Amino acid sequence: MTRAARMTIALLALVGALIALYLTLFKVGVISELVCDVGSCERVNTSRWATFLGLPVAAWGLATYVMLFVLALVSVQRDALERHIAWALVAVSGWSVLFSAWLTSKELFVIHAICIWCVTSATIMTLIFLASLVELGRARRADRAEHFDAPGAASPAASGTGTMRREPHG
Repeated sequence: MTRAARMTIALLALVGALIALYLTLFKVGVISELVCDVGSCERVNTSRWATFLGLPVAAWGLATYVMLFVLALVSVQRDALERHIAWALVAVSGWSVLFSAWLTSKELFVIHAICIWCVTSATIMTLIFLASLVELGRARRADRAEHFDAPGAASPAASGTGTMRREPHG
């Protein structure tokens, strides 16, 4: 991954974590009221769909954003793990995009209310996923280029692109 892309993913994850923290603090009662000028955030965040496996959905989001933040920062320092981290970022953010889409469908078709904070979080996660996909593609191309640039790996005889001259016996 390029350093700029990794830092962009880290920054997006940090912003997402702050949103998820805000929603988690509301859900657990630390904050009594959500500031929400668009939609009905409190209706969404007090619905039965705001809890998953006994924990607030926002807390799951917070943990996911923290994980993505750490992965992005580690990838800045660990170029040797670049492709593995790129796969992890794609897997975690991809799963999160699917989960966010499911939750958004609940907002639209079951709760009949939209939470602007939730939509913003889903948008951030989608941006992280797209950036991670682009970076995974770049990391895979870089791996292939390194493989073919290795000594002897791209010689004409080894690659089948050159001709082998046959020496006469004799």
